[in-house]
This record gives sequence, structure tokens and C-alpha cells, in this order.
Amino acid sequence: MAAELVEAMNMVKSFRVSDLQTLLASMGRSKSGLKQDLVGRALRLVQTEYSPELLKNVRQLYESRFPKTSGWLAARRPDGIPVAYSSLSSSPTATSQGADYLNGISKPIPTPAAEVKLVPLPFYQTLETLLPPTELIDVNSEKLQDSQCIFELTPNQADQIRNASELRPGIRSIQVVLRLCYTDSIGVQEDQYPPNIAVKVNQSYCHVPGYYPSNKPGVEPRRPCRPVNITPWLHLSNVTNRVTVTWGNFGKRYSVAVYLVRVFTAADLFSQLKLCSVESAERCRERIQDKLRFDPESEIATTGLRVSLICPLVKMRLGVPCRVLTCAHLQCFDAVFFLQMNEKKPTWTCPVCDKPAPFELLTIDGLLSEILKETSEDIEEIEYLTDGSWRPIRDDKERDRERERSNTPEYPVVDICIPEANGHSPAHSSTSVGMAGGPAVAPGGGAVVDLTLDSSSEEEGGGAGGDSEDTEDSADSPAPKRGRYNYDKDLVTAY
Repeated sequence: MAAELVEAMNMVKSFRVSDLQTLLASMGRSKSGLKQDLVGRALRLVQTEYSPELLKNVRQLYESRFPKTSGWLAARRPDGIPVAYSSLSSSPTATSQGADYLNGISKPIPTPAAEVKLVPLPFYQTLETLLPPTELIDVNSEKLQDSQCIFELTPNQADQIRNASELRPGIRSIQVVLRLCYTDSIGVQEDQYPPNIAVKVNQSYCHVPGYYPSNKPGVEPRRPCRPVNITPWLHLSNVTNRVTVTWGNFGKRYSVAVYLVRVFTAADLFSQLKLCSVESAERCRERIQDKLRFDPESEIATTGLRVSLICPLVKMRLGVPCRVLTCAHLQCFDAVFFLQMNEKKPTWTCPVCDKPAPFELLTIDGLLSEILKETSEDIEEIEYLTDGSWRPIRDDKERDRERERSNTPEYPVVDICIPEANGHSPAHSSTSVGMAGGPAVAPGGGAVVDLTLDSSSEEEGGGAGGDSEDTEDSADSPAPKRGRYNYDKDLVTAY
């Protein structure tokens, strides 16, 4: 009698709202209210008005939702119920009490949430499903809930884990991972942790990824929801493994799944990308011509598209240009750095336009790969033309940079040693006086310029200065001008 009562109570705790409403309506009780109210009302009904008819209704509702399977234990032992330790058996043919009870309570075994589909992860290849997505069930009104699952590894699975290569010390390429997500049948679900999550494997707590600190003020730290590696704490034998998930019950529904997976590195994904997803140079040229093709309905004609050869992720020259097939831009990012960053912090977002960039939509730009090989390191930008060709824009960029640095207009360079360059004869030193009127010549062959001459010297020079204006076109040069102190000073040779 007591065992049947405990069994009925645990079945009721695993019911959904619709099951609780059906049970209460069949017994003439009110079916309105929140789920917690319905659970409490149904439990009081089982305790106070227990009967074979009520037990039959409870079992029918339970079996309609949860066909008999092995693997999932979501019920906890209620307070006050004595503990009766029994042996566990995972054999589906076992009929002993040990196969149906744990610590004196029956195991309400919910069916896997078949409608929940987890999104595939590029760095994880699913080899086998040890536990399909199964909903975490709240067994009482407490905020922290404990849900347990048990499973065994076959000898073949254990051998795969033992013989797997190591990605780094202590981390094998074959792992058993635990994934959690929202219980939602619409679309595929990304990994999502419940609040206050803790995972205990065979009585030992395992590591769950923590929060990433935020650099932006006022933005809360973000927790990366990744598969939890539980391999180091498992029994690689026929001993049953028990996993306990502690989670916060705050109104949202979550599901859990366990998989045997093969873990890839960024180098592995890069090898796959080079092997399977490279867009030819011809196809890239066709894409460029399509973008630059003249549109009669458009008032603006585009004659070229500029593309930077600098990766927007690391601000370095592109090594392997990569982009997303669904993006409209031609700008690329470096495939190696992109995969390495997503291996550490998976976001899978295009660094150019911030749109989703899943691994299966990445492609290597064959045309830009050829351009990177043909151009020198100092070229940081190119321009695609309407016919699919391209040209470097190094000269334009360097000229703009020089003009911005000097902030002065450009003028032609004048050589003061050549009289015809500026329409004036070069200045003469005093050494030319009495020497046939010719200009003084420095030992190196350049004209000597007197820097002490200024505009006031012409006025103070009197009549001697007036004669020099009429002698520019004559063959004979007049006497040179002197400074205000009547002697030559600071003569500088201009070459």
C-alpha cells in the first residue's frame, strides 16, 4: 500500500499541466490555477482520497506520456519516506524491485522530448546518442531542483574513449558530453544553461564553463553555453554512471541530452574548409561583374568596388581570405583566425556585417587568394573593376596620406641653380667683382647665394641698384649687390 502510494505521488509530480487538469477533472476537482497549485492539489488528492480507481487514472495518464524506458530518473525522495537501498539493474528485462526503484521510490521515466532538436556544432561530431533530449522535471515547488540520469557505456564505446588521441594533456578527441537547451519544438535549439546549474557525475562535481567578463559598461557578463565534458568522471566499464543536474526552476523549461562525440580543432575545420569549400576565381569574377553591372533603373552607376587586404579581426594582412556565401559584401576575413576565435568563444558571426556566419556557409575566395600572392606587402587595398579585373590603389592612398601629413598644397620643385627655372639670375658674391662681371662659382660648381640680401638692400643701394634691372637680358652682368654692412657675409653654396 505504501509503495503504491509513493509510486502514485511520484507519477503525479512528473505530470504536465494538461495531465494534472485531466486528473483533477476526472475526480471532480478544480483544474484552474498555476502548475504549482495543480501539483499540490493533485498530491493532496492522492494522499487523502487514495483508491484503486484513482491509482488506475494516475497510471493511465503516466503511461500515455512516459512509455517504459530506462535511463532517466527525475524524482527525488520526498521528506519523511524511509530509505530502502536496493540494487540497480539497467537490463530492460529485469523485473525485480531494484530495476524499478531507487532509494525506496519508483523512477518516473519521462519519454525523450523527440520534438526537441539541438543545433549541430561544427567542433563536435555526434557518434552515438546515449540519452536523447529529455525534459528536466520540477518535482516540488523549490527553486533548486535535482534531476538524475543513469546510463552505461558499452565495451565498444569505452574502448573508443580509451584509444582516442589527446587534443591536449587530459583532453581526448572522443568524449561524452552533456548538452542542455530550452524545451521547444519549434526549429533547432542552441545550447542554453538553466540558472544556478551544477553537474555532478558519480558524486563528483565537474567543470561547467563560467562567465565571460564584459568590457562594455552596463552590460552583464555573458556565459558561453557549450557542451559539458563529463568524460574524466565516468566509469569506463559496465558500471552504471549517474549524472545529477542541479538547476534553478524559474518558470522556463529545459531539456538535457548526453552524446558520445568526436571533438575537432580549428586546424581540423580549416582542413575541411580548404578541401570542400573554395570558390573558384572565375566564379568570383562573375560575382563582381554582377554587382557592378549597370542598372538602367538606378540613378547611380558604380564603376568599382574597393576591398581591403587587411583582416578586420586582427588588423593584419589576410592569409586565407574567407567570407560567408549569404553575405552581400565582397570584403573577406582571415579563415584561420576566424576559426581559432570561434574555437575559444563560439559566436559564428561575420566580423564585417555582424550577420550569422555558420561554418557550413563559409567559403574561401579564390580570386582574392591569387591577388594576395601577386601583390606586395605594402599594398593594403585594391579596387575591383566592372570587367572583373582589379587594380592596386597604393599610389592614391600614399598620396592622400602624404597630403594629410603635410597639410600643404602641392607645388613644383624649383632648382635655384638654373636661371631659366624662375626667370631670375642667381645671386653673386663679392668675389665676382672685377672678374669680367660673371657670377661667382663654388668649388663644386654651384652658384653662391648671399643670404644677407633683402628688400631693404635695394633701396639703400642707390643708383647702383637701379642699373641691375636693365641688365637681365644683357650678356654682361653688373656688379653684385652688397649687404647693408658693405661686406659679404654668410655665403651659402647652393648645389
